[in-house]
Amino acid sequence: MKPSVEPVSVTGASFEELVREMLVRLGEDPKREGLAGTPNRVHRALEELTRGYKADPENILRGALFAVNYDEMVIVKDVEMFSLCEHHLLPFFGKVHVAYIPNGRVVGLSKIPRLVEVFSRRLQVQERLTTQIAETIQDAIEPQGVAVVIEARHLCMMMRGVEKQHSATVTSAMLGAFRDCKETREEFLSLIRHRPNGG
Repeated sequence: MKPSVEPVSVTGASFEELVREMLVRLGEDPKREGLAGTPNRVHRALEELTRGYKADPENILRGALFAVNYDEMVIVKDVEMFSLCEHHLLPFFGKVHVAYIPNGRVVGLSKIPRLVEVFSRRLQVQERLTTQIAETIQDAIEPQGVAVVIEARHLCMMMRGVEKQHSATVTSAMLGAFRDCKETREEFLSLIRHRPNGG
């Protein structure tokens, strides 16, 4: 039997009050010992998981640009990524592989994972996340080309719906030389498939 609690008016309600209302509607008692602190914990967790809204992705890259005489492919691969699906607010997670071909400038290597973090720590769909990373790099450093591939597992597919625990989703964005030149694209894809352990 559901606890008897007056419905919360969304207008003016605190985050914690809304979480308590959700618990009631799920059939739980938000006053019981295990759930008493849950509204506050959920609030803090969601603020952390969506902290990417508070950062400017282009500033991250533009603050670490260096002039170089180098025009070969730069790859940062296997960047861990955790995000929340905007459709169900369930996590999806995986690896991001990024490459670009400099056009007189490179960006500090640590900035690529930071860029991934900024966009993934928002409510997302994998397709948009892939495109946002690629387009931000293209706009900020104007390379000859950018490539981004994301391999991810989605809990909205693993825990609900089709419940396919071993399925993965792969998305890609290819700009400039990676879109125009088949050999460049294939070189990138070959390099990200190669694993250090020979796998």
